[in-house]
Amino acid sequence: MGSFSIWHWLIVLLIVVMVFGTKKLKNIGSDLGGAVKGFKDGMKDANGNPVTEEKPAGQVAASATAEKTTIDVEAKTKS
Repeated sequence: MGSFSIWHWLIVLLIVVMVFGTKKLKNIGSDLGGAVKGFKDGMKDANGNPVTEEKPAGQVAASATAEKTTIDVEAKTKS
């Protein structure tokens, strides 16, 4: 009575599938997997490993130009 047999777990699984449906369970599983992957990536970044994002060639040139033309509007108040 203290432990569940395989038949108890199969009945519980059947009820869960009937209530939520397989598509909903698949979405929950993929969301959970994405959360775990994001957590692992976050822990890797916290340990000092830098995160490098690759940008397409067109975006690299555009971002370099944007950095050169950025104007600090609060520069007068920072002095």
